[in-house]
Amino acid sequence: MSALAWALVAVPLAAGALLGVTGRRWNRPAPALGVAAAVVTLVLAVAAALLRPAASAPLLAGIEAGLRVDGLSAVTAVTVAAVTVAVLVYAAGELGREANRGRFFGLMLLFAGSMLVTVTATTLPPLLMAWEAMGATSWALIGYRWQEPERARAAGVAFLTTRTADLGLYLAAGAALAGGVGTLRLDALPTAASPWLHVAAAGVVVAALGKSAQLPFSFWLSRAMEGPSPVSALLHSAAMVAAGAYLLLRLAPLQAATGWAGPLVAWAGAGTALLLGLVAVAQTDLKQLLAASTAAQVGFMVLGAGCAAVAAGTTQLVAHAATKAGLFLAAGAWLSALGTKRLPALRGAARTHPVVGAAFTVGALTLAGLPPLSLWAAKDEVLAAARAHGWGLYAVGLAAAVVSTLYSVKALWYVWRPLPPGAADGYDTERPGTRRVTRLMRAPLPVLACAAATLGVLALPGPADRLRTLVGDAGGHSPRPWEVALSAGAALTAAAFAWRRGPRPLPAIGWAAGWLGLERAARALVVRPVTALARLLAGIDDRVIDAAVRRLALGGLSTARLAARFDDRRVDGAVHGVAQAGLAAARLSARTDDGGIDALVGAVAAGARRLGRWARRPQTGLLHQYYAQAVIGLAVLLLLVLLTG
Repeated sequence: MSALAWALVAVPLAAGALLGVTGRRWNRPAPALGVAAAVVTLVLAVAAALLRPAASAPLLAGIEAGLRVDGLSAVTAVTVAAVTVAVLVYAAGELGREANRGRFFGLMLLFAGSMLVTVTATTLPPLLMAWEAMGATSWALIGYRWQEPERARAAGVAFLTTRTADLGLYLAAGAALAGGVGTLRLDALPTAASPWLHVAAAGVVVAALGKSAQLPFSFWLSRAMEGPSPVSALLHSAAMVAAGAYLLLRLAPLQAATGWAGPLVAWAGAGTALLLGLVAVAQTDLKQLLAASTAAQVGFMVLGAGCAAVAAGTTQLVAHAATKAGLFLAAGAWLSALGTKRLPALRGAARTHPVVGAAFTVGALTLAGLPPLSLWAAKDEVLAAARAHGWGLYAVGLAAAVVSTLYSVKALWYVWRPLPPGAADGYDTERPGTRRVTRLMRAPLPVLACAAATLGVLALPGPADRLRTLVGDAGGHSPRPWEVALSAGAALTAAAFAWRRGPRPLPAIGWAAGWLGLERAARALVVRPVTALARLLAGIDDRVIDAAVRRLALGGLSTARLAARFDDRRVDGAVHGVAQAGLAAARLSARTDDGGIDALVGAVAAGARRLGRWARRPQTGLLHQYYAQAVIGLAVLLLLVLLTG
C-alpha cells in the first residue's frame, strides 16, 4: 500500500523532471508523454482514493516524511489529477513546435506533483518542500515567455508576494517544535503548548491566505495572468490558489483550538469574496475578470474553513476547480483564435466558436451560482455554516454570491452579443489570431462543462452526509428551505439585472478596477520602506563602517611606518654589522688559503714532480740496466731482512 502512495507523487514529479531536463530535445513527443504521465497519475489517484494508502520515511530524529490518502486528500487528489489531464490535453493542441514544449509540460507536471504532495502530506517537512516547489514552478510557468520583460516582472511580483506569506509556514514549524510537537505532524499541531499554539496558527493562516490570493495578498493573482492560458487554468482551479484553502480545511482543528483563528479566517474569506467580486465586475479584460473571480470564489472555501464546514468547503473546491478550468481554457481558446482577451473585442465569440461558447456558457452560469448548477448548491452549504456563526457573516457571504452573478453574466453578455456595426476585424486585438481552435483544445471543454454543471450533487442531502463522514466533518450544517429559495431568487434577480444592463459599467465600483490599489499599497507600505532601509544601511556601511575601516587601515599604515623606521635604524644596523664581520672573516680565510694551504699544496706538488723525475731516470730502455737495478733492489731487501731479523 505504501508503494501506491509513493507512486502517486513520484510519477508526475519524475516525469516532469525528465521532460524539463530534456527540453527541446524531446519537443515532438513531449505533449504525448506529458498527457500519458497525467493519465497514469489520475489512475493512481483513483486507486489511492479507493485503497487509502499511507507511507512514511525517516527524515530527521523523531520526524518523518509522511504521506497519507484520507477522505479529504482523496477527493482533492482526484480533482487535481483530473484537471491536470484536461489542461495538458488542451496545451498539447495550443503549443506549437516553436515553443519549448519539453520544459512546459515538465514544469506543469512538477507543479501538479507538488500539489499532490501538499494534499497528501501528514507532516510539515514534506508539506514545506512541496509548498516551496509549487511556488518555484509557478514562477517559472507565469514567466514562461521570459523573453518579454513584462511577463518576467509579473512572475517576480507573484513569486515574491506568495514567498513573503510562505514564511508563515516556517514560523509555524518553529512554533510547533517550541510548543512540544516534536514530530511536526499536522494532526498534532492543535496540541502545541500556549503561546506557541497561537504563533503556529498565525503562521499557517498567513501562509494560506497568501497562497490563495486572499486579502491583502490578492493582487499577485492579477499579475499571474501574464502566463499562458493552460497555466492560468491549472493554477486558478485545482493547484496553487486552492492549496491555501485546502490547508485551512485540513487544519480546521488548529483554528478551533485557538479560539480566534476561525473567526478571522471566516471574515477574511467573506471579505475577499465580496470585495474581489466587485473587482471582477469592474474588469474589461476577460482573464482579469476570471482572476478576480478566482480569489472571490476561493473566499467561499476559506469562509467554510473558518466556520469548520470542511465538507462544504471541499464541495466548493471541487465544483470551482471544474468550473474555472473550463472557463480559463475557453478564454485561452478565444485568445489563440481571435488574438484578444478584451471583453469588447470578444463580442460574438461564442457564436463564432460554438463548442467553446457552449462550454463557456455552462461554466459562467455555474460560476454565477444559478440553480440547479453545482456552485449554487456548494455556496448554499457554505452560507448555511456562515449563518450558524453569525448573521453578519451570512449577509456578507450572500452579498458576495449576488456579486458573483453580476460578473459572470457580464462576461456572458459580451461573448454572445455580436460586434457593433462597422467594427474592424481586428477590433481591440492584442496579437494576431489563428482564426481556429484545434480539436485538442476543444476536447476537454465539454467534459469540464458537464462536471461543472453536475458536481452539485455532492451538496444534496444523501451525498452531502456521506461527504461529511468521508472528510470527518461531524458538525456540518445543511441549508434550510428558505435559505435555498433566498439564494436562488437573489441569483436569478441579479442575473436579469446584469443582462439588461449589458456593457454599462456600475459607476459606484469604478474604484475597484485597479484591484483595490493593493499592489500600490504593497509597494508604498512594504517595498519602498524596505528599499529605503536597505539604502540607509548601505549608506551607513559606506560612510561609517568604511570610514572606520579606513581609520584602521591608516593606523595600520602608521604602525608599519614606525616598524620600518625601527627596521632601518636597529635591525638593518645589526644586519650590516654581521655582514661586515662575515666579510672580514672571509678575507682572513682567503689570506690563510693563499699563504698557507696553497703553499703547502704547491710544495707537495713540487716534491711529487721531483720524485717523478727521479723515477723516470732508471727507465732507460736497456735490459742489462734493468737486471742490475733488480739485483740492487733484491740486495737492499735482503739487507733489510737481515737487519730486522
